[in-house]
Amino acid sequence: MKNVLRLALLLIFLSFPLFVKGQVGFPYCESFSEGDTRSTTVFGGSAKLVDGALRLTEAVTDQNGYVYIDVPFSSAYGIKASFEYFMYGGSGADGLSVFLFDAETQNFRPGGFGGSLGYAQKDNSPGLTEAYLGLGLDAFGNFGNSGENKNGGFLGGSTFLFPNSIVLRRGGNGLNGYDFVNGKITYNPPPGNANIALDVQYQFPLSSGGFGAGRVEDVNQPGYRKVLLELEPHPNGIGYLIKLEMVVTTVQNEPRTITVFPSTAFTYEAPRNLKIGFAASTGGETNIHEIKNLLLEVSNEAGLVNPQGVDFSDIASCEGQENQYFITDKEVVLPNENSEIRCLQFYTSLDEIESEIDDICSQGKCSEENRVLEIPQGIFKAGENGGDFTFFPNEGYSDQSVTVYYTITDTYGKSSLGNAMTLKIQESPEPVEIYVEGSSEISTEVNLCGGESVVLTSKGGEEYVRYEWYKDEALIQEASSQNYLADAEGEYMLKAYNRQNCPAISNSIRISFPEFPEFDYDSPVIGCSPDQAVDITLHIAGYDPILYDYKLSGEGLVFLNDDMKEVFTSGQYELQIKHADLDCYSSPEPLHVVILEDEFVADFNFEIQGTGVKGEEDGGFFPDDQFQFTDTSSEDAQSWDWDFGDGNFSTDKNPTHVFGEKGDFDVALTISNEWGCISTTEKKVSILRSYRIMFPTGFTPLDESNKFFVPKSKGLISGQLLIFNIWGDLIFETDDLSSPGWDGKMEGRLLDAGFYIYRYNGVAIDGDKVTRSGKFKLIR
Repeated sequence: MKNVLRLALLLIFLSFPLFVKGQVGFPYCESFSEGDTRSTTVFGGSAKLVDGALRLTEAVTDQNGYVYIDVPFSSAYGIKASFEYFMYGGSGADGLSVFLFDAETQNFRPGGFGGSLGYAQKDNSPGLTEAYLGLGLDAFGNFGNSGENKNGGFLGGSTFLFPNSIVLRRGGNGLNGYDFVNGKITYNPPPGNANIALDVQYQFPLSSGGFGAGRVEDVNQPGYRKVLLELEPHPNGIGYLIKLEMVVTTVQNEPRTITVFPSTAFTYEAPRNLKIGFAASTGGETNIHEIKNLLLEVSNEAGLVNPQGVDFSDIASCEGQENQYFITDKEVVLPNENSEIRCLQFYTSLDEIESEIDDICSQGKCSEENRVLEIPQGIFKAGENGGDFTFFPNEGYSDQSVTVYYTITDTYGKSSLGNAMTLKIQESPEPVEIYVEGSSEISTEVNLCGGESVVLTSKGGEEYVRYEWYKDEALIQEASSQNYLADAEGEYMLKAYNRQNCPAISNSIRISFPEFPEFDYDSPVIGCSPDQAVDITLHIAGYDPILYDYKLSGEGLVFLNDDMKEVFTSGQYELQIKHADLDCYSSPEPLHVVILEDEFVADFNFEIQGTGVKGEEDGGFFPDDQFQFTDTSSEDAQSWDWDFGDGNFSTDKNPTHVFGEKGDFDVALTISNEWGCISTTEKKVSILRSYRIMFPTGFTPLDESNKFFVPKSKGLISGQLLIFNIWGDLIFETDDLSSPGWDGKMEGRLLDAGFYIYRYNGVAIDGDKVTRSGKFKLIR
């Protein structure tokens, strides 16, 4: 059965709109050895091509470099990545990382460098944007610990260095996430921790040499390293099973394949599409970090099927001009999930196609030499939309046919086996164009209000024997003249046939009866500062005064478009919108404007609860004091958020709080009212004292009001009181803070009046040691 290409030829100079998508997909081959790279290989930081490899860092302190492949791939099939890497020529730091991130990320940014290897957060520096997975090959040892604000690590999150470690971390964003998942130490593990290391017979250093060493590219030479990473879709449907192998040569002519992660579960839901990249860094210690011979493939190769093309015949083309065609998924079979036609390639024979079947990189690259085919009858060119192409028949071949062969390749690098395409060359007509009657300019779109219509008219450079008008690619029956009255929404175009029945295809015009644009806006619009205008345009989602006109009416006022940037009057308004090229506004929608009459201010006081102590002048504050905070803000406050500056918070209006330690604490109060207005104030609470202790100069054991010798104290958690006579003999001892003290007796006998010696050893609540000694008088 013959198949005819469904979309007719299109004269490219008639301004038919195209939507460029670009050539994307896997397999993706990047050797970094040819002096340039593909346009979708994006460099950043210190990354550059050097002597046939991608160098991410020099052996210089505080370097960072990264590269990512700007090619989204479906997470449904997983990914395989293989590449050679080279760490050498420095003192041994830091390492390199492989990362995956959400392909929808608009503004890519690497993570912290140094020990975070361009992936995880580092102190207050955020991690990689919308990260999903990070694999670090860490020579220095910081990627596998919890230092620099990272989450988790070897040995439960130790801050020790773990040199020569390969560490897997999960995704994150900003300062959150990037948690440690798994890791293996590849060389010299810490004593007693063999369980986190490779078996001794498989151990190897990640770097291939220090100062003076060079790049090792020969697999048989010591120092050669190659990574084989696979993310296989997890059987339970969430995340992946991660397999990591490395080709390592530590003994000449004895390369080994070592399994680092045999099948590590990474059960975190992946975004619909991912992208992959690489980063490296140095800090106070250094190394050259390089990669080359990168190959990215789909992991679940067995789950992919080749697309199926069809043979096309009797395709009309017009001599001497470029004719454009589309192959859509209605003509061919694209069996793989989320796949699209990635590119067309043209050949003069099926034998040429068969010769490329086993070249995976040739398939993945959509070779430029196969995207243009020049034959005596004309030139075939693949377009940028996957399934589109053009044919320019040369003069002198009218009424002849030409047959070529083509393949389609999908976004996973799977290609059809080849099919024939036959085009018949006809005499070309002069071009034809359609206009809106009364206009001399070609329009691509005309917007009308309901009930309106427009006359479309055609103009061409030769005599045409018949006309066909189309709306949305469907023939309009009985529309056979050069003019047409359009009163329905749709995409209109014209075919004008010359005497040889070769059609000239017009430009297209879209007739639209636009719905009034749906738009979201805030109501009420709040002005939190008295006597200050509010900008209504900031509260209209997608405000665009070029495409649309806006009208705000109310309180005897009317504002158009940018006039709405300064509205000073509270009240009830109505908002309307229309297309800028039309005269009809939408139905009015209510909008409430509220501008506060009085300033909204946060304020508070504080003291020690029930004492009136408000600062040093009243005796000062102690760690165990209970503070009373009293709100004195504007009366219309409805919520209170307290930050006590020590990691504790409250939403009470008048909270109490115990700080429990000395220090300066910036206490902040944030209030909001019913309109969402916010005000914040901050005051410092300084706790300078951790304890107080006072000793009397004497006591009277026979007087009930002063019967015991004991210090008065505050803020102590332990204390020992020792009493000695003037000859240094210990006569009393207690470590009970609640003890009433010494009653002046020894073995039940009241001692003589006179001077005695005390010594006191204590510990304050903040750990300070308290030591006091002195003399006092026993009075009888």
